[in-house]
Amino acid sequence: MNVPAYLRRIGYQGSLVPTLETLAALQRAHLLAVPFENLDIHMNIPIYIDPDAIYRKVVERRRGGFCYELNSLFRQLLETIGYDTILVSAKVYSFDRGSFGPEFDHMAIIVEVGKEIYLVDVGFGEFAFSPLVLDFQIDQEDERGVYRMRTHEFEYLLISRMDGYSEKPLYVFTIIPRRLKEFEGMCKYHQTSPGSSFTRKRMISLPTLNGRKTLSGNRFKITHGKGEIEVDMETEEDVKGLLKREFGVEI
Repeated sequence: MNVPAYLRRIGYQGSLVPTLETLAALQRAHLLAVPFENLDIHMNIPIYIDPDAIYRKVVERRRGGFCYELNSLFRQLLETIGYDTILVSAKVYSFDRGSFGPEFDHMAIIVEVGKEIYLVDVGFGEFAFSPLVLDFQIDQEDERGVYRMRTHEFEYLLISRMDGYSEKPLYVFTIIPRRLKEFEGMCKYHQTSPGSSFTRKRMISLPTLNGRKTLSGNRFKITHGKGEIEVDMETEEDVKGLLKREFGVEI
């Protein structure tokens, strides 16, 4: 991995000493620079969990990706600069079904810094900008919201985003170390199955400092504080122009 090129891709110029402060700064920079997207799926371009291919796509071609790409790549960066990490499997909550998905539905990262263990995730879409400590007694405030972690069914840990006094479940996970190859089956499922949300419509999304911009299908939506704007793209040329202008992505 070419670390300087990766850091240029995410616009990071700070310290590389493997502290919690560096980890938080890298996570924030990555989330603000690299979009969460499924465009390859809708162009019939297979996605493989191949570190070199993912590096070329995200760093050299300045694209985004989904969890299997983004979290595996970010974990590789963290390992290269001296962090102790593992990949973990998560099961994402579906509000349509009212239940959690299968094992390996999502990939996340556990990072040990000092005597603490943190959940790090740059591949979920809307998520915390900072590492979340594995503490089940507190609610953790982040600039993207308030997050709560609790034990779930003895084996799993539940991460939720607070909405007022209610909880919005995000996913459950364990801290069992996983290998890249264990995620291959679900990576293929999310590219090919009509049961996956990723195959239903193309999507690309990127947080801003106080909101988010998202293309879903042909509809472009910008949220800014409490306001929002929605615009329908009329042609594929309009979509290509939008991708380049708003996300820095050339198709």
